[in-house]
Amino acid sequence: MNYGYTVLRAIISRAICAAGLHPSIGLHHSNRANAFALADDLMEPYRPIVDRAVYNLVQDGLREVSPKAKTALVTLTALDLPAPQGMSPLHVHATRLAQQLAALFDKEDVGLDLPSPLDPLTLSGLARQGETP
Repeated sequence: MNYGYTVLRAIISRAICAAGLHPSIGLHHSNRANAFALADDLMEPYRPIVDRAVYNLVQDGLREVSPKAKTALVTLTALDLPAPQGMSPLHVHATRLAQQLAALFDKEDVGLDLPSPLDPLTLSGLARQGETP
């Protein structure tokens, strides 16, 4: 899971910086030694996606961080997520979330569009290539 979380953390950190925020100033994660506390906060809604993808990889026999497992986890960045504005790839959804948080800090009246839960069929297909390892 660590590799998947690292990929997710990088996506969120880029989105935070692009929104003009600093990734070390967290809301709930507040360890002074953590340079990515805000990234850790904003990646929470996306963690179940990585968790399920890793579960599926293990079920398919991939128990090591191999190039095949890395590829499967990196492709999650393009996973289409349902949102109030329609379907958006995970990396676009994360960028929008960071921009909405920045707008909230500027006292603009916007909400945070968190990802909607994925349907069971989508969850069962995460990180699966359709072939045996």
